Amino acid sequence: MMTNSRRRRALAAASALLGGVLVLSACSGGDTDGKAGDAGSQAQSDKAAAEETSDAQIKITPADGSDNASINNSAAVTVTKGTLTNVTMTTADGEAVTGQISPDKTSWKPSVQLKRATTYKVSATATDAKGRAAHENASFTTVAPAHSFIGTFTPDNNTTVGVGMPVSINFDKAITNKAAVQKGITVTSSSGQEVVGHWFGSNRLDFRPEHYWKEGSTVTLKLALDGVQGAPGIYGVQQKTITFHIGRNQVSYVDAKTKQMKVTQDGKTIKTIPISAGSPEHTTYEGQMVISEKFEQTRMNGATVGFTDSDGKGEYDIKDVPHAMRLTTSGTFIHGNYWGAPSVFGNVNTSHGCVGLRDVKGAGDPSTPAAWFYNHSMIGDVVVVENTGDKTVQPDNGLNGWNMSWAEWKAGSAI
Repeated sequence: MMTNSRRRRALAAASALLGGVLVLSACSGGDTDGKAGDAGSQAQSDKAAAEETSDAQIKITPADGSDNASINNSAAVTVTKGTLTNVTMTTADGEAVTGQISPDKTSWKPSVQLKRATTYKVSATATDAKGRAAHENASFTTVAPAHSFIGTFTPDNNTTVGVGMPVSINFDKAITNKAAVQKGITVTSSSGQEVVGHWFGSNRLDFRPEHYWKEGSTVTLKLALDGVQGAPGIYGVQQKTITFHIGRNQVSYVDAKTKQMKVTQDGKTIKTIPISAGSPEHTTYEGQMVISEKFEQTRMNGATVGFTDSDGKGEYDIKDVPHAMRLTTSGTFIHGNYWGAPSVFGNVNTSHGCVGLRDVKGAGDPSTPAAWFYNHSMIGDVVVVENTGDKTVQPDNGLNGWNMSWAEWKAGSAI
């Protein structure tokens, strides 16, 4: 007969043996079955996922997170091994940007120029040959005004101008990499004339041929400055082409000694007009000057150009100067004069530096010499002033680069 003590020891041993067998069975048998099942399931899932993945590969430029992006050429979506089905582009505020998918459905571009210093979001969807969809998203920020430069140019697109009109570009920021910027600008003429750029300081670049433009020719200005670095951290944003046309060849010659102006077209004198140039105390600049602005009537105040009385007010303030055409930035005009006696013109030089022609108050009489000259002149015509006793006008005082020799002009090119 087994005692209680022996029975307890036997039961404990049996229990330990049984427990060991059970644990061993559970660990080995269960672990082996679980690994086989999980691996098979995962492999099947991976295979199924691979089979469902689209072959279409979408690329959005600029890359996600880019900044200082171009406002002209940056935004683009392309796809390989598939076709685009939908592209949306919005600002960070949700404003939609219109765009078009190409006819072959492999690319997309916006239809409008982007804004500076703006964050854009692009979302694109494409499908492959099996109809499986692929998706891509990106966000980028365009270049800010503080990090970009633009050039304000003259003349305007599709205008007709005189033979002396240069292409003049004024940049809103100082350009230190002049060669790169100049290489991004081309000016050509249908006449075949060689055209060269000349820098006036760091903000202005003018273009002209050796001699006046050929009458009847067409001039083309191409700005390819998008992404061009004009100075450290400063990039161009302009990309455009403009054309303007050259009219008849009109050059007028003002002789302050004889007090006459000879108007020529194509080398032939078509009219001689009595004038009154600057007085001996306020002589008129000499040199070749280009008409840059025309005003049927305008105000002229001496205080704006340094002619003041002891009280600080202008020596003159005429609010309705008729038929005025600007020759220099500093304030030289050729204009009508109704306040001077008719006997002055052709006989006495009385002005503060301008060239005056007989006119009437209100600019309403087309028979006056001033009205005739105004109506027969255009922006870009040349007025050559001689025999005043003053210095030659500075080439950058207005559009007056013709006062430099061709060698001097070419020396100012950065390329």
